[in-house]
Amino acid sequence: MSARLKILYIAYPLLPVSEDVAGGAEQVLLTVTREISSQGHDVTVAAADGSSVPGRLLATGPASSRVDDFERRKLEHENAIVKHLADEAYDLIHDMSGSFWQRASSVSAPLLATLHLPPEFYPADAFRNVPDGLMFNAVSFSQARRFSERLGLEGLEVVANGIPVERFPFSEVKLDYLLWLGRICEEKAPHVACDIAEQLGIPLILAGQIYPFSYHQQYFESELRARLDTANIRFIDSPSHAQKIELLRDARALLITSSAEETSSLAAMEAMACGTPGIAFRRGALPEVVRDGVTGFIVDDPEGMSEAVENVGSIIPLACREHVVRCFSAPRVASEYLQLYHDMIQDEVVRTECDTVRT
Repeated sequence: MSARLKILYIAYPLLPVSEDVAGGAEQVLLTVTREISSQGHDVTVAAADGSSVPGRLLATGPASSRVDDFERRKLEHENAIVKHLADEAYDLIHDMSGSFWQRASSVSAPLLATLHLPPEFYPADAFRNVPDGLMFNAVSFSQARRFSERLGLEGLEVVANGIPVERFPFSEVKLDYLLWLGRICEEKAPHVACDIAEQLGIPLILAGQIYPFSYHQQYFESELRARLDTANIRFIDSPSHAQKIELLRDARALLITSSAEETSSLAAMEAMACGTPGIAFRRGALPEVVRDGVTGFIVDDPEGMSEAVENVGSIIPLACREHVVRCFSAPRVASEYLQLYHDMIQDEVVRTECDTVRT
């Protein structure tokens, strides 16, 4: 486990990687690469120009803010990586882009692909004929179970996401507002948080980023724009990391209103690290992140969420913090990934030796 590894990490292609970006996969990549780099490993991150990453940046082209430009940008990103790999060798490639692993047959190093999304968000045929040297991991047990049930992808390793807890200051003192934080899109359902805040008469801060997809922008215009004209709701577009920390630290509670079968929730981890309870729908892995009745509440519908808001004073802020420290710390995530890396590299050595004997 002490050998110095040379690792290429692959980021989501569309936006620059920084601590200000809203995407969960980008934040997990930053957390993992900080920890791995700090332990002396040689880290390179393939990401859009202008990214701020630990180790070395392999800049794959300008980030794009053009609407619906993802497929062009993805191809540019992946072609730059394949070209780079023709000239430079790595002990292992860790793909967090959501798509590069489909080109695993074009690279020689073992490749670990972290699946950040629910199975229904991937093309079903993407998991057929998986080449040797490619391993997938899930970020929650519910996600792994659903991949097995829906796509027959068995035996996924599970490495739960985590956060750098020390970057999120703890506070027992809360202000009288609710917080919704994340990507602004239909499946995250921030309009439900608006409805609950209006019903309860409690101020809501809606903080998030609208990605350059037409269906995201159409959702914002049709479902949220008019709601932001009310005195009860304040919208913060693309909050900085410093703004996000302040909002999480001071909120009465974080509302997690997703209609998707979430695979994790960094926002809930970050809120709880600050001593702020999370109130989430019973979707996917959210019950694995929020301890019902201890660090927040897991509810089944908007009525249950409204009731939970009124009972949130029963949650002890320190219990929220301790839960994150115990279960979702960055060192724990890095340790589990390093074990996977070494296992994969050893498996590759054995496979190569066997191929040599056969020939």
